[in-house]
Amino acid sequence: MPAHREPAEPEPGEQQTELATPEPAAPEPATPETSAPALPLWVIAREWGRIGVTGFGGPPAHIALLRKLCVERNSWLPATEFEDGIAATSLLPGPASTQLAIFCAWRLGGPLGAIVGGACFIVPGLIIILALSVLFLAHSPPVWVKGAAAGAGASVPAVALAAAISLMPASWGRAGLDRIARARWLLYLVAGAVAANLAGQFLVAVLLACGLIEWLVVRRPVGSRAGPAGSGGMMIPLAARVLTAGVFGSIAWEAVKVGALSFGGGFVIIPLMQHDAVHTYHWMTSAQFLSAVALGQVTPGPVVQTVAVVGYAAAGLGGGLLAALVAFAPSFAFVLAGGPHFDKFRRSSTAQAFLAGAGPAAIGAIAGASVELGLGLTQWWQVGVLAAAVGWLVLLRRGVVSAILGAAVIGIAVALAGLAT
Repeated sequence: MPAHREPAEPEPGEQQTELATPEPAAPEPATPETSAPALPLWVIAREWGRIGVTGFGGPPAHIALLRKLCVERNSWLPATEFEDGIAATSLLPGPASTQLAIFCAWRLGGPLGAIVGGACFIVPGLIIILALSVLFLAHSPPVWVKGAAAGAGASVPAVALAAAISLMPASWGRAGLDRIARARWLLYLVAGAVAANLAGQFLVAVLLACGLIEWLVVRRPVGSRAGPAGSGGMMIPLAARVLTAGVFGSIAWEAVKVGALSFGGGFVIIPLMQHDAVHTYHWMTSAQFLSAVALGQVTPGPVVQTVAVVGYAAAGLGGGLLAALVAFAPSFAFVLAGGPHFDKFRRSSTAQAFLAGAGPAAIGAIAGASVELGLGLTQWWQVGVLAAAVGWLVLLRRGVVSAILGAAVIGIAVALAGLAT
């Protein structure tokens, strides 16, 4: 990585740093090789670790913190390159905000910087969520912990519903004004919602199929090209059978689906994991899964940390660490292997077409999961908490963390009053 960059033209209201050199009369266009300085690894570790500790609020908060750090406060990256990074990582499967954090660290510190920055972004939240898993998934937790888990879990269906609603406008806009394209968008949305409740472990296959169908429609290929799509669909159950030999193999397969096959951001992991964790492998009860999702929302760092709670429920600390390692490994691989090609990838008609199908299906899956999650509530007072959370998140459009924490406080009060069962 270069040790110096030529300063870009400041945006309105932006000031040059004191170390900036005078701009040449005829500056060269910014390129990935000249637009970012090389940062010491300790600086990357410090700054990305700080975001990993304070990054409450999910992907929107992470993106805002990264932009403030890299673009606004230090001018390490041009604003246009940062926005291109958001666009490119949003097209990748897996946790987009985590991939953006790794991408920014890669641009500023090379491959080693990407590893250091990504690890420092992920590890603080992982430690916190595993520690909370020990408390919340204990065989005989204190009464107040049971109440907090039940209250926070009651708000999770509202979180999923609000997430789906927030993702719809951008995805709908991608469909354009064509009526047929919009009709396909609605069909993909419905397919995802139905699959979240009925397809179980084959939800990933449905998401991939929607993406491939949209790509085939846009490309308008000859009939002979439809073959690979069908064979690819058959490979998913085969891979699942190979990888799910034993509990650790099953944990790894769950993490692979979360980290490498999930389109639509961190929230789509909810329907991906719920069926297997609760119904197929019986690692946890429906109530415990709701608590796991709540923990993923209220802890700092990526929402995908929820997979570590599922891994812990299946096989203890080793299972939690394995789940996290497998789930986040694809994000590092995508950035390290594809970083130099992100600009081309972002403009790829193939990638855009695939996401135009897989995206609405993923949104539908998130919305559909809210129904399944709501059916997992077992106590009468949780229905009232859920209704309040829907009003807070959907109608008032307030923050997720405050909703879950408020629901947890209500749960503690109910439990201490002896009204919880």
